[in-house]
Amino acid sequence: MSPMLLEAEGLCASYGSYRALFGVSLALPEGSVMALLGSNGAGKSTLARVFTGLVASTGGTVRFAGCDITNLPAWRIARMGLVHVPEGRGVFGSLSVEENLVLSFRRRAGRSEVSTALERAYGAFPVLAERRRQQAATLSGGQQRMLSLAKVLAVPPRLLVVDELSLGLAPVIVDAVYDGLVAIRSNGTTLLVVEQQVDRALALADLAVVLAKGAVAWQGPAAGAATAMEGILGTGSVVDAGSRPGQPDSAGQPDRPGRPDSAGQPDSVGTGEGAGEMGRSC
Repeated sequence: MSPMLLEAEGLCASYGSYRALFGVSLALPEGSVMALLGSNGAGKSTLARVFTGLVASTGGTVRFAGCDITNLPAWRIARMGLVHVPEGRGVFGSLSVEENLVLSFRRRAGRSEVSTALERAYGAFPVLAERRRQQAATLSGGQQRMLSLAKVLAVPPRLLVVDELSLGLAPVIVDAVYDGLVAIRSNGTTLLVVEQQVDRALALADLAVVLAKGAVAWQGPAAGAATAMEGILGTGSVVDAGSRPGQPDSAGQPDRPGRPDSAGQPDSVGTGEGAGEMGRSC
C-alpha cells in the first residue's frame, strides 16, 4: 500500500461564530485521487482551504508527507508541493494566455524550463494553444479555468487540490478540464478533487469522502460513494462520523458572515474515518 501523503486528524474550523468543520479525519495515499463530496455548505471548500493554509484550523492536525503543516502559511505549504487551485479563475486578465503561463513558469521552474512547460500545458489544453495570443480577460469562464490548471504543469506538484472546477461550465468544457486532470495525474501528482458533480469526480477517483454538516459522513472506495451519498442526502444523517446532538448546524449557514459564494463557502483569498473524541474538544 502506498504511504499516506496527506493526513487529517480531528480537524475543526470556524468563521467567527460559525463552526464549519467538526473533527474531520481522513488519509490520502500518495499517487491516488480522492473525491471530496457533499452538498452545499457541507464544509468541502473549507476543508480544502485548511489543508492549504488559506483558512486556520481551530483544532486537530494536518500532516503532509509526514510533516505537521497545521496552520502553516499558505506560501510555505505551496513550496512543500501542496498546491491549491481554488474555485474561481485566478488569471491576470490584462495579459495574454501565453504571458500568464510564462510568468508562472519562470517563477516556478526558471527560464530554462519555460519552453518545456509551455509544451506540456498546450498538450494538456489544446484550446489554450489556439488562443495563446488572446487576452486572458476575453476567454470564456471555462477557458480561464483551464488556464489556472495549466499553470501547475510547469513543475507538477506532489499534491494538487482542485475546488469546484466544473462549476457553471458547459459539459464539453468540463470534459476538457477533466482531461487536464488526467494529464496532471499521469505526471505523478496526487489529487484531491472537491466537486458537486458526483459522477465526474468518481469516474476519476480511487477514494471518496462524503461530508455532511461539517463532519465525515462516509469514506471508502469511490465505487461505493454514489450509493452512500444517496442515503446521506436522503436522510440528512451523518454515518459513522461521531455526530453530536445539539451541535450548531454549520451546513445551514454560510461559512462566514456576509455573502457566501456559489458553493456555500467564502471566496478564496487568492490564488478518515468518522470524527472521534478529538472533535469534541475543538
